[in-house]
Amino acid sequence: MGKVTGFLEIDRQERAYEPAADRVRHFKEFVIPPSTAEITKQAARCMDCGIPYCHTGCPVNNQIPDWNDLVYHADWRDAALNLHSTNNFPEITGRICPAPCEAACTLNIIDQPVTIKSIECAIADRAFEEGWTVPQPPERKTGKRVAVVGSGPAGLAAAQQLARAGHDVHVFEKHANPGGLLRYGIPDFKMEKSVVERRVAQMEAEGVTFHCNVHVGKDIDIRKIERDHDAVLLAGGSEHPRDLEVPGRDLPGIHFAMLFLPQQNRRVSGESLGDVEPIFAEGKQVIVIGGGDTGSDCIGTSFRQGATSVTQLEIMPQPPAQENKALTWPHWPLKLRTSSSQAEGASRDFSVATTRFLGDGKVEKLECVRLDEQMKPVEGSEFTIPADLVFLAMGFLHPVKEGMIADLKIDLDQRGNVKANELDYQTSRKKVFAAGDMRRGQSLVVWAIREGRQAAHAIDKFLMGTTTLPR
Repeated sequence: MGKVTGFLEIDRQERAYEPAADRVRHFKEFVIPPSTAEITKQAARCMDCGIPYCHTGCPVNNQIPDWNDLVYHADWRDAALNLHSTNNFPEITGRICPAPCEAACTLNIIDQPVTIKSIECAIADRAFEEGWTVPQPPERKTGKRVAVVGSGPAGLAAAQQLARAGHDVHVFEKHANPGGLLRYGIPDFKMEKSVVERRVAQMEAEGVTFHCNVHVGKDIDIRKIERDHDAVLLAGGSEHPRDLEVPGRDLPGIHFAMLFLPQQNRRVSGESLGDVEPIFAEGKQVIVIGGGDTGSDCIGTSFRQGATSVTQLEIMPQPPAQENKALTWPHWPLKLRTSSSQAEGASRDFSVATTRFLGDGKVEKLECVRLDEQMKPVEGSEFTIPADLVFLAMGFLHPVKEGMIADLKIDLDQRGNVKANELDYQTSRKKVFAAGDMRRGQSLVVWAIREGRQAAHAIDKFLMGTTTLPR
C-alpha cells in the first residue's frame, strides 16, 4: 500500500456537517466534503492487511484497498475506473450506505476504521466533475428486449448492465420520475435528487428507455409485458408496511412513514402531490414509532417542517454504547448509533411498546408500556405521551401482492417475497426474474445494487447462452 505506516501516523477524520441549527432550515445536503489533501491522508490509513475483509463486508465487493492506494498516489481517474467496475452508483452509496465495509475494516479491530465511505464519495463526485463518467453505449445490439419493472437501485443497476450488454431495455416506473425510493423515500438533505437525475441521463444515453407514470399491474397488464419482451425483471420494492394494530389506530394524524416522506420530496422537486392529503409537522408534537433509517428520516423531515418536538420510540432495548470487537468483527455490530437527524434534537426512548392511541376526533396522545429484557410488559410501567402527529416506521413485510404479483401467479417464499435464488434470480415463470427488496425483503441500497448486477448477469446468460457481465 501507499504509506505503510499511515495508519500509525494519521487519525481518522470524518466528513463534517453544517451545524444542526443551520441545516434544519433547508432540505439541501449538509455534509461538508473534505479537501483533496484530507482525502489523500485518509486513504493513506489503509493498511497492507493481507486479507482485506472490507471486500466481503461490502455487498458489491468493492476493491477498496486498490482504490485507496490509487487515491493516495493521486491517480484519481484509475480509482474511479476501479470503483465503477463493481458499483454502478458509488456517488449514491457514498452518501447513504451505512458502510458495513468500515465495520469489517481490519484496522477497526484495534483502532478506528478507514473512512471508506468518504473516500468512495469523493472519487465518484470527482469523476463527474472531471467528465470521466460518460455514457457507455454498446458496440452492437443483440436484438433482445428486456423489461425492468421498478426503477429503484436494483432496477437501475440491472438496466444499466443489460443496456451495456446490447439489449433493448425498457424500465417501467409507477411514479412520475425514475429512482424509486432513491427519489421518493430518501430525503433531499441526505441526497439531492440531481444525483439520481444525472445517472438517469447517462442511462438514457446508453439506450435505456424509461416509461414513467406506468403502474404495472394497474395501468398495464404484466402478462402483456411478459409477452412483448424476451425477459422481465421484477425489481419493485418491499412496500407493504408493518402496521400497529392497537385501539385508536384509525384516528386522524397517524400515518405510515412512506406516506409522509415522498410528499416532502415532491415538494422540493416541484412535483404535484396529486389528490393525497397533505401531511405537515409544523407546530406539532411528533412521535415516530420505529428506530431505523426510515424513522430517522421522519425526524429530520419533521424538524425541517417546523415540528415543536420529535420523540422516537423503539421497541427494542437500548444497544450498548460500544461493541465487543473481539466478538463482532468483521460483522456489522449492534451498538448505539446516533444519526444526523436524531442529533438535531430528537428525544429517544427504548424498550417501549405502544398499546393504544387516544384522542377526540384526532390523535392526542399515546398510551405506552415499558418492556423487560424478555420483551414483556413491566407491570405498573404504563405512561402516556402527548402527540399531534404519529409516524409508523416499523419496517416492511413484503412486496404488495395485489396486481402484478397476483396476476403472474408466481411462487412466493415463506416471508411473502418473490421466490428466486441468488444464482439465476429466476422465478417460477421461465422468462421472469426478481431482484432487490422484492426478492430478499427490505434491505440496504448497496444490496439492491448487488442484486441488480447479478440479476443482469443471469438474464444476459439466459438470453445469449453466455455472458461477459460480472456478477
